[in-house]
Amino acid sequence: MRTVMLEDAEFIYNIRQNQNKTKYLSKITGTVQSQKEWIKSYKEREKIEKEFYFVIESKNDERLGLVRMYDFQYDSFCWGSWLIKENAPKTTAIESALQIYEFGFYKLGFKKSHFDVRKENKKVISFHKRFGAQIIDENELDYFFNFDKNQYEVIKEKYKRYL
Repeated sequence: MRTVMLEDAEFIYNIRQNQNKTKYLSKITGTVQSQKEWIKSYKEREKIEKEFYFVIESKNDERLGLVRMYDFQYDSFCWGSWLIKENAPKTTAIESALQIYEFGFYKLGFKKSHFDVRKENKKVISFHKRFGAQIIDENELDYFFNFDKNQYEVIKEKYKRYL
């Protein structure tokens, strides 16, 4: 993974226009140019480590998806806006999730992660449960999860071949 750059605006815009992949995410409006403007403002937040927006890439530098880290709290980070291209390798999801946790827990020093998933997004809910994340609350639309570093260290052993 690498942080987004202005040159990624068209890729981001196009993948965010795929209604099949984004039906559980907030809708974007505007153009590729407005995406560039958003990236410029995001880069300011990145500089002060308030937020990170990553392009998920293959070892051959093919862009496979996107994922964000945001809502940094005392000892916890949130991650989401996770999009993976339809033709991406099957291991892309597990590899990118592991990289997010590695970055959040070991580079940034957080002790846990919090995130929400739309209740209708059964595939992603199942993924997080298999990983060991726990639902701690819910509302009409979402389940709210927590996942801590200790849980990650256990599951990391199981999936270490993907790191």
